[in-house]
Amino acid sequence: MWWHYLLVFAGAFLFDVVPFPFPPAFSVMVPLQLAFGLDPWLVIVVGVAGSILGRYLLALYIPLLADKIFKAKKNREVQFLGQKMKEKGWKSQVVILAYSLLPLPTTPLFLAGGMARIRPMQIIPAFFVGKFISDALVIHMGKFAYDNFDGMVSAALSWKSIGSLMLGLLMICALLFIDWFTLLEKKKLTLNFRIWK
Repeated sequence: MWWHYLLVFAGAFLFDVVPFPFPPAFSVMVPLQLAFGLDPWLVIVVGVAGSILGRYLLALYIPLLADKIFKAKKNREVQFLGQKMKEKGWKSQVVILAYSLLPLPTTPLFLAGGMARIRPMQIIPAFFVGKFISDALVIHMGKFAYDNFDGMVSAALSWKSIGSLMLGLLMICALLFIDWFTLLEKKKLTLNFRIWK
């Protein structure tokens, strides 16, 4: 049924439009694929499309949200960081691709890109490739995961998954609380916790 795929799209979209580390979109895609016996390749295409749209909108609305909750200096710092990323050209695309392949939350990537005013289309192509590959692997391993559900639940509560969530939160904190002007221009690590309006 077509509406099953609509659920896949909506689930992936909702998991990836939020501005904080959330479980990966495949955590909704796999159960829906198994529950309804959906075509895995269609689930991948529809789910990745939902994820891309969610991340695209996240990158668009984050600058507006950042302007309202962070001081102007913090926004200028992150924009400066974005300029440094842009200067790296293809190297930054390789980093985005590699990061998207890892089992890490990609929320910090899009928060940083959005706050830095990097056009989403400068992030999304490499993210798409990484996301498609990683989701394809997970979806095709879905049957194995389903058969070993108890092990997967305990793995979700393991030190690795908790560590991954903590790393995502740490990356967001680094983005927000490191004084990027001082770090990149003077090579000195300085923290600033007075970033809120």
